[in-house]
Amino acid sequence: MTGALIIAARRSAVAPKGGGLAHCDIHDLAAPVIQAVLADAGLDDGEVDEVILSNALGAGGNPARRAALAAGLPERVAGLSVDRQCCGGLDAVLLARAMVMSGQHDVVIAGGAESYSRRPLRSRTFADGRPAEPYEQAPFTPWPTRDPDMAEAADALGRQLGISRRDQDDWAISSHAGARRWQTHPQDEIVALQGLTRDAFTRDLTPRLCVRAPVVTGSITAANMAVAADGAAFCLVVSGQVARRLARQSTRPAIRIVSGVTLGGDPTLPGLAPVTAIKKSLRDAALAPSDLTCAEIMEAFAVQAIACQKGAGLARDIVNSDGGGLARGHPVGASGAILAVRLYHRLARQGGAGVAAIAAAGGLGTALVLRMDQAGSSNPRKLA
Repeated sequence: MTGALIIAARRSAVAPKGGGLAHCDIHDLAAPVIQAVLADAGLDDGEVDEVILSNALGAGGNPARRAALAAGLPERVAGLSVDRQCCGGLDAVLLARAMVMSGQHDVVIAGGAESYSRRPLRSRTFADGRPAEPYEQAPFTPWPTRDPDMAEAADALGRQLGISRRDQDDWAISSHAGARRWQTHPQDEIVALQGLTRDAFTRDLTPRLCVRAPVVTGSITAANMAVAADGAAFCLVVSGQVARRLARQSTRPAIRIVSGVTLGGDPTLPGLAPVTAIKKSLRDAALAPSDLTCAEIMEAFAVQAIACQKGAGLARDIVNSDGGGLARGHPVGASGAILAVRLYHRLARQGGAGVAAIAAAGGLGTALVLRMDQAGSSNPRKLA
């Protein structure tokens, strides 16, 4: 066990905005998940060096610090909050890896938490005394003509790549079907919160329902784009020394963070940005797409997931086989961390190597490669 390893990974269930987690603030979502990953690893909270938390909608205040305090971690744990919108959850894990690889820290809790239900109202102010102007989407570029609405950008991506509404609906149906199959197994990755032990949005999506779904714009409908949601997810990232010490007492495998990167691309087609990030991460890991046993690709829009799967050359049957964001929802700052947690648990079951990837507004893409090393698989447990 060398480098930086994930030795535990947990998440809350994901609930649509206004649903079962609507009363939870960011720290209420995060703290129980943080406590669960420490319990899984058998690690004392006094050993935690840092908490990195991705959050996109909370309007500051260092929610990582609030989460650390709410989880009962020592007051010396300062907390580091990051905002790279949808990419932030994976970025948090990559930051944890960098801290561990540099020798700065040995134990870092990294992930994300988002309450779409409790997000603050936002308004622009003006120096000339005009009334404040409410807004929903923050600017992601300095050029309004190259800063599209996300649904419109997804529709443009579909038109450019020839991905039809039917293709997108078929992907959405598959996502819900995979999630429904997965929900028949024990949900070891989920921490019960507010009575929720399963993702609340998963349903029996049919072609008939897809045809009837309200159109958002062009080929994008309420059926083939993810709903706004609440949730939290965290990974426990440690040095090889810590992983070796805990190996005998933990029931969870140690899975190595092999590589990962965040790259920028065309702001008008953000759905394509993860393709370049996936390809670079696989090159850095000396892996080909055919070497992977599983992949978790964010489904903010079905068209974006299809573009990434095809553009990166990933086999369709390894991508989101247990369902994706379309069957859960999209808790923006937490979504990348949820992918990392899902990938960890799939590799714990299947072994081998896998990739997680996500796109973000502004033309950003992040990818993360994990691998179950031989040393890391010495004490695996079958996880559902």
